[in-house]
Amino acid sequence: MIDVVEILQHWYAGRSKTDVAASVGVDRGTVRKYVAPAEAEGLVPGGPSVGRAEWLERVGRWFPELVDARIRSLTYPEINRHRDRIDDWLDVGVTVSTIHQRLRDEHGLEAGVTSLRRYVWLEFPDRGPDPDAVTVLRPEVEPGSEAQIDYGYLGRWRDPIEDRMRRLWVFVMVLACSRHMFVLPVLSMDQTAWIAAHVAAFEFFGGVPARLVPDNLATGVTKPDLYDPKLNRVYAEMAAHYGCLVDPARAAKPKDKPRVERPMPYIRDSFWKGRDFASLDEMQAAAAEWCLAVAGQRHHRSLDGAAPHNVFLTVEAPALQPLPVEPFELAVWSRPKVAPDCHVKVAGALYSVPWRHIGKRVDARATDTTVEIFDDFTLIKTHRRIGRGRATDWADYPPEKIAFFQRTPAWCRKRAAELGPAVVEIIEALMQINALHRLRSAQGIIGLADKHGAERLDAACRLAIDVGDPTYRTVKGILTAGTENVSPAQPAANTGPAHLHGPARLFAIDDEGVAS
Repeated sequence: MIDVVEILQHWYAGRSKTDVAASVGVDRGTVRKYVAPAEAEGLVPGGPSVGRAEWLERVGRWFPELVDARIRSLTYPEINRHRDRIDDWLDVGVTVSTIHQRLRDEHGLEAGVTSLRRYVWLEFPDRGPDPDAVTVLRPEVEPGSEAQIDYGYLGRWRDPIEDRMRRLWVFVMVLACSRHMFVLPVLSMDQTAWIAAHVAAFEFFGGVPARLVPDNLATGVTKPDLYDPKLNRVYAEMAAHYGCLVDPARAAKPKDKPRVERPMPYIRDSFWKGRDFASLDEMQAAAAEWCLAVAGQRHHRSLDGAAPHNVFLTVEAPALQPLPVEPFELAVWSRPKVAPDCHVKVAGALYSVPWRHIGKRVDARATDTTVEIFDDFTLIKTHRRIGRGRATDWADYPPEKIAFFQRTPAWCRKRAAELGPAVVEIIEALMQINALHRLRSAQGIIGLADKHGAERLDAACRLAIDVGDPTYRTVKGILTAGTENVSPAQPAANTGPAHLHGPARLFAIDDEGVAS
């Protein structure tokens, strides 16, 4: 179902059905099939914003059979029917473009040439086009329509603050039309750095391209796959926030994004080699200035000698989408399991979820301020984020358990009345002064009835009151020793701890000042 949503998002953003088919890797008939219900309901490209959750709801309504089944490798079966014919043509040196043209014109193939190239690289890796032999650029693109993205290894740097050598990476975003680039050195390739670099790039350009073509690496794409690229949840959220589409390039295939891969050696040589920086902040500021003053002013052959920055200012900048008013809030996703106590662990703290989800794996989204819990794509719980401890909503427990966990003073008094008059007396004594502070003791005394029964507990409470020590420790000690029916004036021969006799008997002093 994610593929269908992606098809609809690309179409709704204004791309033609042919372009959507080539980008997503399905044939045009498939695109027409899934777009048809949207058109029938009056949706038109470029209309009011439609969020991912709304697309999911619409797809589930239009195509209920897809709710539990994802669309996978839709173009593969169609192309594979011509495998022998493709094999013969490759043997005699026919190019993939010509093979596609012949299959389209002579055999009615609807899959795009991009899908055919992917098929050939997968099925005939030793005879298909060698992606390392030559870099073939995609057709020129419209201003503001595409940015190509990658991480690359920059080199080793001695951090003067920590006085140690560190490995440096560089994030690169190149606008495909103007070739204007943004370069950001970073110390890690984790998801936080990946998302933060995108945000910085959009701020640098002052706008957002319509489509992102990232390298198919783990931080951007959850499961790299030729026919079914899956976007990482946080990356998809970021793209939705900025209103752009994501079309991942295949892992380790530079020809999918040549405008990025080709500048990498240039960045290392022109910006990096032979330069010293006192801090990472200084390095990042220098990289931004280098993008404007050096890389942005060079004569670019692909632009007929024009400078990328000049082309950006005159042609591409006006075509970029405006930045959103609200900044993007970075979230961290995890997949905890709901424990028997109705809680999940997220970022070191525990949060309750409805009891019906006990035993399930759920998706947790944590921001600086909130934690949201999802079952599949359905929001089931929201909490304010806490640093440590538990955040519990008692309504998440089964009805029969709520009273047990919510043992309020009123509940304690009600339960004491069911257990006996001495229990009532001792609970009332505890509740008279600072009831909330003594609530745990009262709860503990009442809980002893579960093990020892109401009759024994009432007798133990009476004895504790008589000896002047009506506390949880004393009541529990009496029950453990089995002395609840012994008179305090005549203790049993084998009594429990001495404090059960009360402080007066423990420390009685005779007339001569000697303890008895």
